[in-house]
Amino acid sequence: MKREILSAAIRVTVPVLMGYLAIGMAFGLMLQSVGYGAPWALLMSLTIYAGSGQYLGVSLLATGASLPQVAFLTLMINFRHLVYGLSMLEKFRGMGKRKFYMIFSLTDETYALLSSVKVPEGIRAHDYYFTIAMLNQSYWVLGSVLGSLLGAALGIDTTGVDFAMTALFLVIAVGQWKKAESHLPALLGAAATLVGLLLAGAENMLLPALGVIVAALTLMRPRLEERVQEECGEEAAP
Repeated sequence: MKREILSAAIRVTVPVLMGYLAIGMAFGLMLQSVGYGAPWALLMSLTIYAGSGQYLGVSLLATGASLPQVAFLTLMINFRHLVYGLSMLEKFRGMGKRKFYMIFSLTDETYALLSSVKVPEGIRAHDYYFTIAMLNQSYWVLGSVLGSLLGAALGIDTTGVDFAMTALFLVIAVGQWKKAESHLPALLGAAATLVGLLLAGAENMLLPALGVIVAALTLMRPRLEERVQEECGEEAAP
């Protein structure tokens, strides 16, 4: 890996580093509290690598949930990644075997970075994206193992630490809102989520809301692309 690529990727992933160390440690603490130590934290973070899914996994392990329950609940909580993947088709095109890792590593925070980051001059976009994804997972793995080790050594109370994931996502969402050329997709997502909550309730809102968002963005894509092109043309004009 070239030093300039690594250096550039580290600079843009510092917010994720700080967040993943915190929420990764929170996950490790929670996992340790239900009787699963650092090796389990390492294994889950390497092979599952889904923050909210791993938080859910702690509860499922604690209650001894069945495999069908685990599969269904994991699908429900991570279904949003289908939307993420569809929007990344062009960015991941031509990445070869690395494409499979990019699909696997597309967390909320990595998606937020990849969808808004500008590739530095002289660096290949695909190398840059791949380095960002690998760094983010390394931060998460480090945080989860440290949390598990601290939990074993100190016996820390884990009440309320699961909110750390929500807090990190909100911070990144605010940053993306400020950089976005159009706020229409975000407003549409908020409206669809609210409608899903009112119609289906908190337990069943995810799939209806995502369905509405995907359908609406698909129908509005030509207009959104046209608007972005117009704004880019205005910025380029003298």
